[in-house]
Parts: sequence; structure tokens; C-alpha cells
Amino acid sequence: MSDFADRLGHRFANPALLSQALTHRSAADPRRRQLDSNERLEFLGDRVLALAIAEWLAERFPQEREGELGKRLAVLVAADTLAKVGEGIGLSEALRIPPAEGRTGLRQRATVLADATEALIGALYLDGGLEAAQRFVRRYWAELMAADPTPPMSAKSRLQEWTLGRGLGLPVYRTASTTGPSHAPVFVIEVQAQGRTAEGKGDTKRAAEQAAAEAWLAGLPPEAGNTGPAPGPVPGPAPGTVRAREEES
Repeated sequence: MSDFADRLGHRFANPALLSQALTHRSAADPRRRQLDSNERLEFLGDRVLALAIAEWLAERFPQEREGELGKRLAVLVAADTLAKVGEGIGLSEALRIPPAEGRTGLRQRATVLADATEALIGALYLDGGLEAAQRFVRRYWAELMAADPTPPMSAKSRLQEWTLGRGLGLPVYRTASTTGPSHAPVFVIEVQAQGRTAEGKGDTKRAAEQAAAEAWLAGLPPEAGNTGPAPGPVPGPAPGTVRAREEES
């Protein structure tokens, strides 16, 4: 654990906080209602991260309006972003997970890495205050912060903008199926818009919704783009691990 702690750029006055941040629920003590897991630190770290990123965005983009800053914030605190940061610092190898769960690939799951990254931020905040958490965030989010000069937009937001811009109303999402154990679920979400349906899969509902929106948008003909009249239904499946299909008449 000492090698991993060195990567964080912070020497813990209370090493128990780091140990808790690295303890997945599956390795927690059921006699203590699993309160020794990293879930409470994750809850705290989520809020600390949002504050640290929001302050940084306001400082870095003084000419942008609230809506543009909000789009950047949503991407920078998203689960896939957190998972990439966790992977980059070697978090999966440092996690406390039972051997049986480790063999299922739990260490590499994006949601597990994202949650543990937030827990680390929560632990840094409790041990060293906001300054310690900010140092970590500014170190590992620097490249992400500088990556896109324009405010990004998620697939769900792009799909919603596309349909509303054509007077088609809001896309409708529903859960098609949920499989897997409670600590490692797999969701399949279906989105319907303009008489066409697409599906997406993810280990959270939010990730599956994003995948479904991407699949729907991928099914648009190239000439449709984001402008012009709404095209008719597009036959055939969308590429990738998700599929798009026409609604049955």
C-alpha cells in the first residue's frame, strides 16, 4: 500500500482512511454493516470532486456561461472519466477485493474503479483538507481539462438536442433487462425517439443510457447530421455492441 500511497502525492496522517478507501464492499465486514467499505468515502469524494472541478472550471474559463461550464463539469466527473483516472494510477491492483471476486474481473470494472477513485478523494479530503484533494484532482485531471477547447456534450444531451430541435419531444428511456449479481450488475437500456429504438449496455443505468443514445445517433444517415429536417427511420442495426432497430408498425 505504501507504493500506491506515493502515487497520490500525499502522506496520510491517518493511514486507516486510505485502507478504507481501497476496501470494496465485497471485502467489508458484514458484522459492521459493511461500514468499513469505501462507500461512505465515495459519497463524500463525489461532492469534493465536484467542488474542486467547478472551482477549477470557473478559474480556467472565465468567459464561459454557466451552461457551458455545466457541460464540462458533467464530463469531468462522469464515471468513465473517474475510471480512467483510477486505471491510470494503478488503482485496480491496490483494491481490497476477495480472491473469488477478483477472478470474476471485479477489479477492472469501470464502476468499481470510479467509485474507488471518489473514495480516494474523500479520504484525501478528510486527512489533508480540501487542499490535499485539490492537488490530487489537478494532478490527474490536468490532461482531461486541457483536452477539449469547446464544451463537450454527452450522447444523451446530443440526442435530446436533436429531437427537441425538430419538435419531436424528449427521447424515452426504459430498462430492458438487468442481469448479474448486485455488486456487478449489467443493464440494458432501450431508448425510443422518432419511431426508432436503440439499445445500450453498461454496468450502470447511466452508462447504458449513454450507450443507447450513441447507438441511436449512429443510426442516423450521414446527411442528417445535426441540422436540417428530421430523416425517416433508418433500417438496420447500429454498429458496436449495441443495436438499433425500427419500431414495429
